[in-house]
Amino acid sequence: MRYYLIAGEASGDLHGSNLVRGLLAEDPEAACRCRGGEMMAAAGATLVQHYREGAVMGLTDVLGKAGKLLRSLKECKRDIAAWQPDAVILIDYPGFNMKIAKWCHARGIRVFYYIAPKTWASRAGRNRKLKAWVDRLFIVFPFEIPYFTEQGIPFVYKGNPLVDAVDGHDFVRPVEGRYVAMLAGSRKGEIARMMPVLMDAADRLAALPGWEDVRFVVAGAPARSEADYAPYIAGRRNVRLLFGRTYDVLKFADAAVINSGTASLEAALIGTPQVVGWSTSPVTAWIARHVLRVMDHIKFISLGNLCLDREVFRELIQEDLTGAAVSDEVRRLVEDAPYREKMLSGYAEIRTSLGGAGASRAVARAMIEEIRKGVDFHEKKR
Repeated sequence: MRYYLIAGEASGDLHGSNLVRGLLAEDPEAACRCRGGEMMAAAGATLVQHYREGAVMGLTDVLGKAGKLLRSLKECKRDIAAWQPDAVILIDYPGFNMKIAKWCHARGIRVFYYIAPKTWASRAGRNRKLKAWVDRLFIVFPFEIPYFTEQGIPFVYKGNPLVDAVDGHDFVRPVEGRYVAMLAGSRKGEIARMMPVLMDAADRLAALPGWEDVRFVVAGAPARSEADYAPYIAGRRNVRLLFGRTYDVLKFADAAVINSGTASLEAALIGTPQVVGWSTSPVTAWIARHVLRVMDHIKFISLGNLCLDREVFRELIQEDLTGAAVSDEVRRLVEDAPYREKMLSGYAEIRTSLGGAGASRAVARAMIEEIRKGVDFHEKKR
């Protein structure tokens, strides 16, 4: 069978790559085509466009790249129509993928949505569209089970694929000595907002007694380059930038400062004490607070905290995300042993909540079964 996968960022590329491996293992005749990244291509999918060509974040970024996004949508639709897949598999990235879901549904193309849009946090109106345009939702968090059940949207839950990704990694220490890991996000907008705060925190920590020899390792995001980070790191000899080593950087760090996203959950599974930071443009933040009321609606922004519905690690959001606040929290993570141990105990609960190994292959198997059921149904009607 033929599978067309669409991911719009690094985390989607990771999940997509594991899903591609699962599809190829479960379906010997599988052919996978994708709009994603290097990981999906390495797993065996034919890459037709890299996600970095269309990645956007927030309302202002979307407005600035509207023409480019429209062209990308048009090209994607044309490619799907020409290739004629048995199923289109949408991976997160709802701004783009919901439009593809509508288009596919109108043409009778089977649609699976893997890594569901976070309608439990904002834009609940998308649930009606998910129900109308998506043949099956594949969710990856336990707290989504009661939510989508209540919404009446058919779903499949087979655990979280990050467990396999982390446990299957061969960890190698990336640098010698003590260091703090810093992950600024995968998009240019995130990096531009996070890096000044991270470097301010690094300078504050480096000036403290006992911290003179501690280094700060910035894990470069996939599809980004040294040029994206260089203006912020310039002149700091105690800061090092590494690409392609994110799991290793997290594993051996004394603590990590992480832009909210998949990386914060990865840190919890790896076992790295962390503080999460998140900010967006003032315009997007105002809309979220006063129009969508996102920041009032949800208690946490980090997936690990959401899994347990309590604060396992601290979140510094918007105005609270400052160099002083980050440095204070990093000190506590490193110097306060009971505080750190309580966090690690919470990590064990997060891991348990995500289920066991084999999620990606189990999802692939479930997708194949869904397709075969549809084929059998149409055969019986003929």
